[in-house]
Amino acid sequence: MSDDVNSERRRLLLAGALGGVGLGLAGGIAPARAQDANASTLEAIRASGNLRIGVAQGEPWFFKDQSSGEWKGLGWGVGAALARELNVTPVPVETTWGTAVAGLQAGQFDVMFAMDATQQRALSVEFPVQPMFYYAQAVLARDGLDVTNWEALNKPEVKLGVVLGTSPDRDVTVRLPQADIQRFPNADEAGAAFAAGRVDALSLFHPALVTIGNRLKRGTVVVPTPVRSSASSAAVRREADKSWRDWVGHAIGYLYETGETQKIYEEFLTFRGIDPKTAPGLSPSSWTKA
Repeated sequence: MSDDVNSERRRLLLAGALGGVGLGLAGGIAPARAQDANASTLEAIRASGNLRIGVAQGEPWFFKDQSSGEWKGLGWGVGAALARELNVTPVPVETTWGTAVAGLQAGQFDVMFAMDATQQRALSVEFPVQPMFYYAQAVLARDGLDVTNWEALNKPEVKLGVVLGTSPDRDVTVRLPQADIQRFPNADEAGAAFAAGRVDALSLFHPALVTIGNRLKRGTVVVPTPVRSSASSAAVRREADKSWRDWVGHAIGYLYETGETQKIYEEFLTFRGIDPKTAPGLSPSSWTKA
């Protein structure tokens, strides 16, 4: 740990002794945050020198490189960038998408990136006002299938695979009443069906389809018109002090506006052997060019 971080840690611990900021640090940060709703996550991060990032296996958001044991991906890259700004160490804390909200509430980690701010999640955790990035509902289509617009898929002879219960599932159910929609419990099984030719196309948000197509070495990712876009975000624990939530918002907003988020995404695609020029980007202006 750098001398600057040690100095900051000592300063915050002293402030805590005088004014209560550092209460509970000696016993471990996670328990203190879980038990005290008024604790400041931002101050605790700077005091400990660690930013604990929830990580859940799932490309391109989080990917654990088995050869090195290191985490990569868009969510991890953005988290590492924020840790550099705070002059602290990014620490991965493994979780799942289904249990991440509970993990945040329990103080197991400080932030979960690439998590959509749904109404249900917002009842339990908080999200910044600024979006982390945008993605579009897209289609991974077999060769020769017309996917320039959604109406071209609205035919009984088109077999379209989706993951059961997802936003794309709900959307195509309404948008494509004539299509033969095949529902699968997860993206891996949907991808296997596409690889076997049991479906003509898959519909998910485009970054996930890019990695599935690369893994299967088949199909083309297209964003049909009219475009259905959605914003992703970063979830934090609900607490009285909003400084951590607000800082995360400003930070992810800055990274997005300056193109750094797109750069992190492209670096991961390159790492996985995908030419970024062949993949739709993370801003709506890039989708019509892909």
